[in-house]
Amino acid sequence: MAETRKPIIGLIGGIGSGKSSMAAEFVRRGARLLSGDEFGHEVLRRPKIKEQVVSRWGDKILDGQGDVDRRQLGQIVFADPVERAALEAWLWPWIMRRLSEEVAAAQADPAVPLVVVDAAVMLEAGWNGVCDRIVYVDAPRELRLQRLARQRGWSEKEVAAREKAQWSVDEKRKCADHVVDNSGAPQATARQIDNLLRLWGIE
Repeated sequence: MAETRKPIIGLIGGIGSGKSSMAAEFVRRGARLLSGDEFGHEVLRRPKIKEQVVSRWGDKILDGQGDVDRRQLGQIVFADPVERAALEAWLWPWIMRRLSEEVAAAQADPAVPLVVVDAAVMLEAGWNGVCDRIVYVDAPRELRLQRLARQRGWSEKEVAAREKAQWSVDEKRKCADHVVDNSGAPQATARQIDNLLRLWGIE
């Protein structure tokens, strides 16, 4: 890797493992965050994509403001692999282009020491190909379920449906270069991140 190139770190883990909170810790240390979730919101606001979504699933998929209701859309696509594949075929290529653009912009910014990519389906979509290192965010399933119920109001059934659409946590962990335990106090997670930055030569 050239000295002028900023390392690109991908965050993976089970649903509810706390990838977003860990990404925020990296941001506090100067990282440029690229969020797959934000790109997902962005692409669903694009007129052509919204038109395709409504054409396939009807006006009921829109909320009171005329935007795509992501939770309702999720209930449809995570219950049927065919419907999910149709949505992924529309969204994933666009998100990959946006990701590539933002990586290039971050690499060109001298104020950015590293880039962090947080995307729930990074491995499934192949977006890990832009990353130099992969960090697996670890947390027990029971804790993850508690977090998701508290933060998003998801039932265990909803979580299970989304888990079936992703690689298993064991498969994800095998793809990682590093593992961070995110089941304890925030200070403990922060210390592990600082240790990784020292290991990578980023202070």
